[in-house]
Amino acid sequence: MTLSSARTIEAIALSPMIEVGDVDANLRRLADALSGFHDDAPRLVVAPELATSGYVFTDRDEAMRLAMPRDDDRLSRLAERLGSQTVAVIGFAELDGDHLYNSAAVLTRDGVLAVYRKSHLWGEEKLVFTPGTDAGMVVDTSVGLLGVAICYDNEFPEVPRALALSGADLLALPVNWPLVPRPEGERPPETIQAMGAARSSRLPTVIADRHGVERGVEWTGGTAVIDGEGWVVAEDSDGAATAILQITTGDKGLGPHNDLFADRRPDIYRAHSS
Repeated sequence: MTLSSARTIEAIALSPMIEVGDVDANLRRLADALSGFHDDAPRLVVAPELATSGYVFTDRDEAMRLAMPRDDDRLSRLAERLGSQTVAVIGFAELDGDHLYNSAAVLTRDGVLAVYRKSHLWGEEKLVFTPGTDAGMVVDTSVGLLGVAICYDNEFPEVPRALALSGADLLALPVNWPLVPRPEGERPPETIQAMGAARSSRLPTVIADRHGVERGVEWTGGTAVIDGEGWVVAEDSDGAATAILQITTGDKGLGPHNDLFADRRPDIYRAHSS
């Protein structure tokens, strides 16, 4: 029997100005933002995909010059800005020997707790990065079992579902969503997918997206916090979306007769040929 518990945390999705190619300036803005979270409140802070480098590289050589290893002192110095119960997830270009990864670092005051490497590469990312080998990551943190995925990962329903089945209490999602056409009045399609995934697994999701334009690519500005019911409870305002989330561990009950996970029937979920 799984015991359940509930608690509340503050969730902040950042959308700072990011300049492709200017790592020092990007790190400085991230450090300034993180300096506001030095108290002892339980908190998750998420910054966008490739927040340290920018996204639209001219070629792989440029990305190599802007990348850093996971043990880079500059990431550790960002971590020092955090309060004792604050967890931050920051997208960065990770250099590992001759390989480049589109990665996200999980930071606590003590340093780099874990690094996730994006496994589903979008568009020209395939010309720059090596794909990661895991479909998301779950790491034990002060705010709970934290799922981490990056951008296009979350458009495969199997990824957030598998993270929830692995015990994730909430999902940190750094993204760079290029703006795509949509009917007037509708939310971005990526937001709708994230809302559906959050609701189907009761997995609160914190999305940090870009805004503005980078080398001709216009960003969606989809920074948002989604609660476990699948509703957007905060959207980007002055470079951040902030909400109080209730995090429930071990309880997927839906009234007296249903349980979101116990009711699953994976034995009949299979592809059918005609």
